Amino acid sequence: MTFNDNAKLSGRGVRKSGKRTGLALGGGGLGLVALFVLSQFLGVDLTGLAGQSGGGAGTSQDSALENCETGAAANDDAECRVQGAYDALDAYWAEEAPAMGIGYTSPQVQLFEDAVDTGCGTASSAVGPFYCPPDQQIYLDVAFYDELRTRFNATAGPLSQLYVVAHEWGHHIQNLSGTFSRADTSQTGPTSDSVRLEVQADCFAGAWVGNATEAVDEDGVPLLKPITDAEMADALNAAAAIGDDRIQSQTAGQVTPETWTHGSSEQRQRWFSRGYSDGAAACDTFAVGGDQL
Repeated sequence: MTFNDNAKLSGRGVRKSGKRTGLALGGGGLGLVALFVLSQFLGVDLTGLAGQSGGGAGTSQDSALENCETGAAANDDAECRVQGAYDALDAYWAEEAPAMGIGYTSPQVQLFEDAVDTGCGTASSAVGPFYCPPDQQIYLDVAFYDELRTRFNATAGPLSQLYVVAHEWGHHIQNLSGTFSRADTSQTGPTSDSVRLEVQADCFAGAWVGNATEAVDEDGVPLLKPITDAEMADALNAAAAIGDDRIQSQTAGQVTPETWTHGSSEQRQRWFSRGYSDGAAACDTFAVGGDQL
């Protein structure tokens, strides 16, 4: 999805941490919650690492993004693209969430390199993009986009990069609505609440993509150009690339559905497409039977 070159970006809501090295595992290091997030992402239990020791963790200072003032910058730079995504997503959910009966507050997006301190613990880039409910922030190292290409064999074009941000924003909506607190994430499998949470976030992402061109800047200039078939294929490619079955097949050489926490490639594509065509109101994944999930 392409931004209009002359659209103005707000500069709101997105911060970047300075580069950080010397990550410790254990006290002040990769926290148990962050390890749990990584375990969910990879399908492998890594929480035992929380008790291990390592080098001291460095510190970092947050700052606003530089030179991310226009749509042209968003088209040229991955971090500026996140700023553009923030503006468009915030405009959509500021209207859509209240229409769904959800009291809306904007999340923050924190870009980082190597490691970052969060309300969920200290996390490394290995965690991948994630949303932390306690501090209502989305955390992202844009190097993940390269990993989508090299590790997951995704095309990882502009719309798939926006999809990543939109998916995590979907978790923010779930947090605001109370869906997180009601879900039972202790179980796994294709029809588990864990999978229902993830494919609902995919559906919310699709709903935003379907309405993204409605967002305008402070002068009324549309932020985004209409989506093309190739861009839609790019987003669906990303959804498929991070399906549990695809990841397990590539990393473990076998697929074990009973351990799924994020949904299959087919599930993730289908719910993204449902949101895109039918809107956020069609994204109640907790209301459908297992055979429809």
